[in-house]
Amino acid sequence: MDRAELADFLRRSRARLAPTDVGLAEGARRRTPGLRREEVAQLAGMSVDYYTRLEQARGPRPSRQILTSLARALRLTDDERDHLFHLAGEEPPRDRYGTGHVRPGLLLVLDRLDDTPAQVVSDHGDVLAQNPMSAALLGDMSARPPAHRNIIRGFFLNPDGRDLIPPDDRPGLARSHVASLRALLAARPDDPRTDALVAELRAGSEEFRQLWAAHEVAVRRSDVKRFRHPLVGELELDCEVLLSSDHDQRLILFTARPGSESYEKLRLLRVVGLQNLTPSH
Repeated sequence: MDRAELADFLRRSRARLAPTDVGLAEGARRRTPGLRREEVAQLAGMSVDYYTRLEQARGPRPSRQILTSLARALRLTDDERDHLFHLAGEEPPRDRYGTGHVRPGLLLVLDRLDDTPAQVVSDHGDVLAQNPMSAALLGDMSARPPAHRNIIRGFFLNPDGRDLIPPDDRPGLARSHVASLRALLAARPDDPRTDALVAELRAGSEEFRQLWAAHEVAVRRSDVKRFRHPLVGELELDCEVLLSSDHDQRLILFTARPGSESYEKLRLLRVVGLQNLTPSH
């Protein structure tokens, strides 16, 4: 691990970004260009002290999870992300089915949607990035351990994973989740991650086992979804799914029809926002 070079690369990457590049308000006048350290730490989901030590070349060797989070927060390209891994003494991800690294262009779109809940999700159901409105609507996934950021795993294996979904809508959503995994398995029969996720769900959920045996296959693209939010009540939102060029990541948008009750509730949710934005390492 080259601590000095890693620190320099982090500082330079931070300095080239403006707050508006990552969906943050410009705020008060800044004495130096670029993002503040606390802003990078917030975007990466780590403590400010931990990030500061990395920039001062005195931090411990970052884990692969931390490096992935930093690459996303600093809007690094694939080549820049690989360079970051090399500086930290880690082999860059080489998974031909996707690495979880969200492309800067996709993040740019996400950042611009300040009044619309939006998130980037892998084809396996892992939430890779959210804007503040998505975190306010669905919960802040960055605050959870990586294994608990998967939508499908949470729905079938977490007792609280379907609390936001009205009971009448849960059977249909369960079928949709299973059918999308069936489609993924058909498209990538030799992907070990799909096999592992399916095996885990079959072992832990009788509902999943029964639905899996039905052999329904479908990729969900657009839909209407209802949510029971604890602060603003029930919302009915149009769900639009935009696929990346490699089809391994999806940008999911949740919108309400102008003038509807759900539209007004989304506006209220934007005001209420997240109650706690304190990042943790």
